[in-house]
This record gives sequence, C-alpha cells and structure tokens, in this order.
Amino acid sequence: MATTAEFRIGMVIKFNGELHKIEEYIHRTPGNLRAFVQAKLRNLKTGRVSETRFRSGEEVEEVRLEQKDFTYLYHDGASYQFMDKESYEQMPVSEAVLGEAAKFLKEGESIQLMMVGHDIVSSEIPFNVRLKVVETVPGVRGDTATGATKPAKVETGATVNVPLFINEGDVIRIDTRTGEYLDRVKN
Repeated sequence: MATTAEFRIGMVIKFNGELHKIEEYIHRTPGNLRAFVQAKLRNLKTGRVSETRFRSGEEVEEVRLEQKDFTYLYHDGASYQFMDKESYEQMPVSEAVLGEAAKFLKEGESIQLMMVGHDIVSSEIPFNVRLKVVETVPGVRGDTATGATKPAKVETGATVNVPLFINEGDVIRIDTRTGEYLDRVKN
C-alpha cells in the first residue's frame, strides 16, 4: 500500500478494481478545508482519463509493473503476435492494449510491454517509425511550396496524409502517437 504522499507521475495504482496510471497530480490545501490530492488517472484497459480526488494521506494499492522487451512478429486478424526476446515465447496481444499506434508496427520492430503477472496491461511503441510508401498519387515537380497533402498507403497498410512531393518508394518518418507525417528519410 502507498499513500497519496508517495504519488509520482507514471505510478500505477489499483483504483475501483481497475489499473490506472497517474498522468498528473497536485496537492491542494484550500483555505479552511482539509487538504486533498487531485489526480488525473488513465485507465490502462480503456485508455480513458478521469480526474479523482483523494484525501491527503489516503492509502491506495500500488501495482508493480514488469517491463519486458518483445519483438513484433505478425497480425493474425484477431490479435498481434509478439515474441519475448529472452525466452522466445510467443504471446498474443489485443489491439486495445496497443492502441492506435498498432497500425504502424512493422515485422521485427522492438517494443516494450508492461505486465502484471502474465497479463499485458500496457505497451510502449517507439514515438516515430520509418515506413516505406507503397501507394500514392505521383508527385509533380514544383509541389513543394504549398502546404497541401495527399493520402499515401505505407507498408503496414496504414494510410497517412503526406505532402504532395512524396512518391511511391520514398521512406518517411511517422509519429505513432498522432499518426502524422514528420519528414522524408534520406537514404
């Protein structure tokens, strides 16, 4: 058990029967009232963020997460298959745990999975990935001045809006948190 005095950003607690990660918190002492801690908690199962008040000094159940390195193998339609780098054991992971960034995973990519026992509760996918453009409308000379974009399909099957000068075969960097084009990678 931990108290609200031991809160820190990134700490995982069990609250209302579910695992939550502390995104931010602040200790408040209003005028003539008792002190409290106001925290933003992210539900690790749903990804939903909520604000909650705790009494100052209130005890909460802290959960220790084990962080392990895995290699992405393939998507079988229902789940994503990963291999533990130490034991070579394969493990299925649902799309809900990976979030929107799952569509940018390339075979052989290394990611970190957070586990409680044998249950995977969260993942850390690299913030940006390099992917090859496999399908887009050809670029035209002089299309670099405007801020216009066009859709492009990358090797993982995801569609990203890219500037007009990007062609098929170009390698681009994509921000996995937002799904936005960052820049073209020079070979």
